[in-house]
Amino acid sequence: MRLTTRRHSHSDRTAAYLRPVHMLAGIGLTAAMTLVFTLDRVIGLPHVQHLYYIPIIVAAVWFGMTSGVLTATLAILLYHVANPHAFTLRYEESDILQMAVFIAVGLVAAKLADNARRLHRLAMTDDLTGLHNLRSFELELKQMVQSARTQQTPLCLLVVDVDRLKSLNDEHGHLAGAEAVRTIGSIIERHIPGDAVACRYGGDEFVIALPHCSASMARGVADDLCRAVQASVPVLAGLRFPERTLAISIGLACRSFDGSWNPTSVASDDDESEALFQAADAALYAAKNDGRNRVHTAAGA
Repeated sequence: MRLTTRRHSHSDRTAAYLRPVHMLAGIGLTAAMTLVFTLDRVIGLPHVQHLYYIPIIVAAVWFGMTSGVLTATLAILLYHVANPHAFTLRYEESDILQMAVFIAVGLVAAKLADNARRLHRLAMTDDLTGLHNLRSFELELKQMVQSARTQQTPLCLLVVDVDRLKSLNDEHGHLAGAEAVRTIGSIIERHIPGDAVACRYGGDEFVIALPHCSASMARGVADDLCRAVQASVPVLAGLRFPERTLAISIGLACRSFDGSWNPTSVASDDDESEALFQAADAALYAAKNDGRNRVHTAAGA
């Protein structure tokens, strides 16, 4: 199974990157509105007034519906100031049309941008658990490997499998099995560190990337997950089940990118990600073979 051939993220790192971009966009919007207002006041022709559409669209796309409408409202106000006859409320048909289009452009641009963001999130999110899907996780892992190389920090991977899910499906139905997977996904989301990334990549299989995390710290996260899953009292297919109904097995692998790491030992970030996953996956099989409901650490982690 290849983990590093596709791309995605709507992560906190992306949000942090966009904050200064948003600031620059705000400055650019202010400058654009000022420039269009100046041209409108000097020239006063309809084709100049159409330039207001540009900052309205940018505001709606970058900042959302409210900002789009506020920018459109500001454009209407500036339109009045630049064309004093509008203050008399003796609007010509072209005036009414222009103001209506300002608002419509803001609303439509914001709606289209919101739909695009919504579709992007849906394309990158597992629909059962709300965690990252494989497409999303692959890029996150690749970026973590790149960051670990640069900062010479450790990176750990947990591969998680639900124990005896087939028996649960056979006895209580596939709805109960699906809700068991959803329950465990929710537990994973609540118990992993804030900078970790979790993904459901198979029917009942999860993978969790833990950046800046030593093997001992990762082992602590894995043990906490096992305990939390066993302590849960899940409601599956409308029935409440007791504690210890659910259990997971976890394989753990780590890579240390410190001074002892040989950068020529792995050809690429993709190969390094794949090697890390394969090591954690082999450790998972060892945990299963040892009796399930346990954590097994890969050799050398």
